[in-house]
Amino acid sequence: MTTTDPRHRSAIMLDGPTRAGARAMFKACGLTDSDLQRPLVGIANTWTEIGPCNFHLRRLSAAVKEGIREAGGTPLEFNTVVISDGITMGVEGMRTSLISREVIADSIELVARGHHLDALVLLCGCDKTIPGTVMALARLNLPGVVFYGGSIAPGRFQGHDVTLQDVYEAIGAFGAGRLSGNELKDLEDHACPGPGACGGQFTANTMATACEFLGVTPMGSAGIPATVAEKDEAARAAGRLVMARLTAAARPSDILTRHALENAIAGTSASGGSTNAVLHLLAIAREAGIALDIDDFDTISARTPLLCDLKPGGRFVAHDLYRAGGQRLVAKRLAEAGLLHTDAVTVTGKTIGAEAALATETPGQEVIRPLGNPLKPRGGLVVLKGNLAPEGCVVKIAGHDRLQHRGPARVFDSEEGAFQAVQQGRIQAGVVVVIRNEGPKGGPGMREMLAVTGALMGAGLGDSVALITDGRFSGATRGLMAGHVAPEAALGGPIAALRDGDVVTLDVDERRIHVDVSDGEIKTRLAQWTPPSPRYTNGVLAKYARLVSSAAHGAVTSANGM
Repeated sequence: MTTTDPRHRSAIMLDGPTRAGARAMFKACGLTDSDLQRPLVGIANTWTEIGPCNFHLRRLSAAVKEGIREAGGTPLEFNTVVISDGITMGVEGMRTSLISREVIADSIELVARGHHLDALVLLCGCDKTIPGTVMALARLNLPGVVFYGGSIAPGRFQGHDVTLQDVYEAIGAFGAGRLSGNELKDLEDHACPGPGACGGQFTANTMATACEFLGVTPMGSAGIPATVAEKDEAARAAGRLVMARLTAAARPSDILTRHALENAIAGTSASGGSTNAVLHLLAIAREAGIALDIDDFDTISARTPLLCDLKPGGRFVAHDLYRAGGQRLVAKRLAEAGLLHTDAVTVTGKTIGAEAALATETPGQEVIRPLGNPLKPRGGLVVLKGNLAPEGCVVKIAGHDRLQHRGPARVFDSEEGAFQAVQQGRIQAGVVVVIRNEGPKGGPGMREMLAVTGALMGAGLGDSVALITDGRFSGATRGLMAGHVAPEAALGGPIAALRDGDVVTLDVDERRIHVDVSDGEIKTRLAQWTPPSPRYTNGVLAKYARLVSSAAHGAVTSANGM
């Protein structure tokens, strides 16, 4: 587009005698002629009353609106869907979580295109709302700001900080007789004290980190906790910022570059982020038309030190990170190490190097390690390949030191079967738990496995078993767990040929996942294999199963496929 008129989109819908009908409809909603002569800025809100992560976003939206009006725009709020991962974990409803990422992106795109909005502020909280909003922004290429609602405060239980991770692990401890029912209830009552996304470096905070390092979120804003006063001022500033982006005719395509994506991978690796970052950054890259491969995550993580001592494997939560210096301090560390593309432009108009230079470190903080004393010399994400996962699988090694495991397979065709076996004490030390038919297509929806992995930890098996799945893991998962195994079982991937007792090896140092079965035997077994019947034959889950790509390509449903 050659014009820089900030109303060049909305004017098509609103100006002139032939658009009187559209203006009349807007006036019915309380807008005036003056309002309609200003740029229309959509606020894509993922607010919901179902779950704490997005529960407070109406409050933040009000602040964003103030900022937009102060800067000469007309804010128009609209909503989209949200699936709470923490609530749906371990039940059939979790199949909808990853699918919601696509629906969020689609719905924002439809509203923005349909109403000729000039710019966007995208409010996000729970896991899939973050990549969903960025994917929509990349598609639309409108001036926009992604604003994260912030983390929940830690709960207090028996004198120490807790998160939702502790509740899911306590379920396993209760099932194993290691925790009383009263203790479990007490933990349940205190783990989540108010609004905000889950408090560790789980998927929500991981993707909020990624957005700051991508440059689509103002650096320093995402880390502000949900309930502190500074969050509302940051939201107001985001409203003013989007108007500046619109006036400057700045586009997401100016920000979403290969270097920005590499910065995001480095940031998530240094902070010990969730394996879900692999899926979501691959999806964002595809929406932005940027080449990115699953192997890039291993390459970048291998050269990036693990600097942040955060849950699920570490000691601290997001509030502690904020008080220590936040992701800006992490970015400064990476810049000093030469591991950050410091010239990458961010939504503030400054480079990420300039943003990192503004970092301040709280004296005596222990959350973000110095470069000379990292938690580990390499980042938290590893990609393994082998005869069980020719297209790769993802392991998070932050927070544990066990890098090899070899043992007999204990195969389950669903998450429920594996969870029941753990609860009934039928999983023995040394085995490799295999959960298949939970991939993007086979699930459908690639459920997270926190119910199972938390139960294994709670039962005291976390250090003596491994787990592999074509499904996903929650960011709260810890232990030697390999997810996103591709090709998935529903597509006839080698994981479909596994049988109880087959000896499986996971070797992080060699980046290898292998079963001691010959290629010929795997081929024979797969020739005798029958694909499982689709769990859904109509509706959105069936549609998703027909369209979705491999996890190795981000499990996307874009028009151009892979």
